[in-house]
Amino acid sequence: MNTATIEKLVQLNRRFYQSFADSFSATRQRLQPGVLRILKTLPVDAALLDLGCGNGELAKALAQRGHRGPYVGLDFSAELLVEAGAALPADFEAHFGQADLATPFWDHDLPYAPYERVLAFATLHHLPGEALRHQVLEKVHALLTPDGHFIHSNWQFLNSPRLKERVQPWARLELDDSDLDPGDYLLDWRRDGYGLRYVHHFSESELAALAAETGFQVVESFLSDGQGGNLGLYQIWGIEA
Repeated sequence: MNTATIEKLVQLNRRFYQSFADSFSATRQRLQPGVLRILKTLPVDAALLDLGCGNGELAKALAQRGHRGPYVGLDFSAELLVEAGAALPADFEAHFGQADLATPFWDHDLPYAPYERVLAFATLHHLPGEALRHQVLEKVHALLTPDGHFIHSNWQFLNSPRLKERVQPWARLELDDSDLDPGDYLLDWRRDGYGLRYVHHFSESELAALAAETGFQVVESFLSDGQGGNLGLYQIWGIEA
């Protein structure tokens, strides 16, 4: 994928989350079962970095569970960050910042680094192009403690006939299949208006290769979420010895 196409897809997703921040947040008022499963495994004193924190539902759940370690939530949507920082207890050590993973310096001057856990739920699949994904994961690697874990989920929308119907032709963006990588899709949004966003559909083998290429090893992998329990692919990565 060339630089111009990457930038076009990045801008598409930026516009989507700016335009549909409220309606998107309305669909994210509870944590997915896979996230709840991960939540139970997080050390109560761990320093956490949450990439793509959205409206802050994870932070609220951590506070309710009595998490004592510092939490940093990053998102590029200023609208979602306003909601994320609201209604958290004063004794929960949280910091929210606006940052775009598609830009070079999102990882600079982050508080509390390094982190025992870096989280990215439904975030990696919005990063277009192998080069950009590698850049982000190399930064994640550098932000982790030596025994830390990178925990992420990726949307498995092709497992749902209903969601497969939302796949749109690349001609909608004046692109064709030759401009994209295998696994790249354009999906529409139909709540409070009509929008488009870029999503990459990861396979387990693709993620295993990506982990190895960026200094990680897959510790655990499982499917969760949705009516069939298979709409989210969750993985825990450790730093390769």
